[in-house]
Amino acid sequence: MVVGEKVKYCERNGGIMRLKNALLLALTAFIWGTAFVAQSVGMEYIGPFTFNGVRSIIGAFTLVPCILIQKKSGKKIIEDGSSRKELIAGGLLCGALLFIASSLQQIGIKYTSAGKAGFITACYIVIVPLIGIFMKKTSGWKIWAAVLLALAGLYCLCITDGFTVGKGDILIFLCAIGFSAHILVIDYFSPKVNGVVLSCIQFVVCGLASFPCMFIFETPDMTAIMSAWMPILYAGVLSCGVAYTLQIIGQKNVNPTIASLILSLESCFSVLAGWIILHEKLSVKESIGCVLMFIAIIMAQLPDKKASVD
Repeated sequence: MVVGEKVKYCERNGGIMRLKNALLLALTAFIWGTAFVAQSVGMEYIGPFTFNGVRSIIGAFTLVPCILIQKKSGKKIIEDGSSRKELIAGGLLCGALLFIASSLQQIGIKYTSAGKAGFITACYIVIVPLIGIFMKKTSGWKIWAAVLLALAGLYCLCITDGFTVGKGDILIFLCAIGFSAHILVIDYFSPKVNGVVLSCIQFVVCGLASFPCMFIFETPDMTAIMSAWMPILYAGVLSCGVAYTLQIIGQKNVNPTIASLILSLESCFSVLAGWIILHEKLSVKESIGCVLMFIAIIMAQLPDKKASVD
């Protein structure tokens, strides 16, 4: 095989892998978007730390059979070129950031509207590339154009009654910074370690960090927890166990800015799910927001023009 053919073969395989990863991230956004209803219903019965703690532990237990199957089939728990120390460090850091971001989100949503919370949270599509500049992960003009287009789409989708800044909005913005750091940490560790094991460790850390706060700031009640068993189970198994694991696997070798753009479709899927499943009204402005976001994602996925190899 000549050099030109080898380059084309590698580019083709790389393109297929990027498409596969993008689809995994889109599926993650879809699960998160449809799980928003479960989070809202669960919060009617229990506090944010109780909800996050229980669902995180359920998410961790969901992944244990997957890890055992991987181990039995000969899949390496520690990837080549990495160490157990890297896996533990990644799990601890991801879990701590997930605890901080999800707790701020659950608390902040009490003091602001769901639409504003969704918009401000998704501002990680701007924060990630800004932080990336300092980490020497630069993005081209096309990615920045897609970010701005997605931001306009999110505004149309989420903001319906004007925009004022309150206590809840500040907490949600801090949550967006936390999720931005979480995306960048996953970008660093996901190529180095087993994604399923990393995901399991982060849920254990998040759950263990939530439990002390649950007893300090809330009054956990087993009856209330059992009353919310369905949304907790949905959020634990799908939103945590499945979606966050897909995020870690899908982010391998994907530009973190593009990953954040695809994950921001969560807001779009949330509105569409409400329209289809709950028969909520979808306004013209929200429809335009969905269209702008999908255009932004497609724009970000378009390959750059490269000089041909003879």
